[in-house]
Amino acid sequence: MNSLITAKPQMIKNNSTGESRLLLCTDMDRTIIPNGAQSEHSLARRQFNEFCNLPQVSLVYVTGRHQKLAKQAIKNYALPEPDYAITDVGTIIYRIQNQQWQEIPDWGIDIEKGWNGKTHSQLKALFSDITELKLQQVDKQNIHKLSYYVSTHVNEKKLLSLMTKRLDEKRVQSSLIWSIDEPKGIGLLDVLPKNATKLHAIEFLRQQLNYSLDEIVFAGDSGNDLPVLASPIPSVLVANASPEVKKTAQRLSNDNPHALFLATGKQTNMNGNYAAGVLEGVSHFAPSFCTHLEQIGFCDEQ
Repeated sequence: MNSLITAKPQMIKNNSTGESRLLLCTDMDRTIIPNGAQSEHSLARRQFNEFCNLPQVSLVYVTGRHQKLAKQAIKNYALPEPDYAITDVGTIIYRIQNQQWQEIPDWGIDIEKGWNGKTHSQLKALFSDITELKLQQVDKQNIHKLSYYVSTHVNEKKLLSLMTKRLDEKRVQSSLIWSIDEPKGIGLLDVLPKNATKLHAIEFLRQQLNYSLDEIVFAGDSGNDLPVLASPIPSVLVANASPEVKKTAQRLSNDNPHALFLATGKQTNMNGNYAAGVLEGVSHFAPSFCTHLEQIGFCDEQ
């Protein structure tokens, strides 16, 4: 195990008392960051911060943002400092201590195999003639992430089929992750090594930190969260997610129906959007934390 993969000392479960612990993994944009069209409850972020400061909770941000943008969001939106960050749509994992972000090299080594020896430049050349694809900025690329902007009007199925065919011909094991940047009205398409998804990164971290499935909760809102939302990992889809994502998540989670929870805000008298939805999911999947949630004012009538 890499020396950087260690749980906080206070996070180790006390076998004599049976004290609960939680690995809380959450997307950032439009999940805890209220940058969507829907309104944020006035108390949601404060309560989220207080909950994440509990010693029993380890916080993981799981985001498409790169490190600089993730740090910027933490500052701009007064978010709690995480213990770990899975960035760049799952291609990089950091451990954070004393505001120092240390990349975990074992993860990069683990996912590298999917590229079958191909470089970022070689993969980019595979798609250079596809006019529907527009490369994202340099700071949104990395050696395990080839990212494009795509019009929301494109024939998604046809485009992904063409790209998959070319990758298969080169024996590249890849994941094509499609999502929508709603405020900008543009499609986002990431070409990643097969195991470099948010789901695989969370599983890697969960196993290295020795958390069981009933000690983890994931929260998300968008298309690149779907692999996690459809998995056995207990997951909450915040209420402000689009109807399309909600419908797709429910369809894909047929094999794990009890692992997906759709926040509504109805049981908490909050709106279920953003951080309020995340905490609603925690109360659903981790009832042992309900006392803690009540102590910070969550679930009270507002």
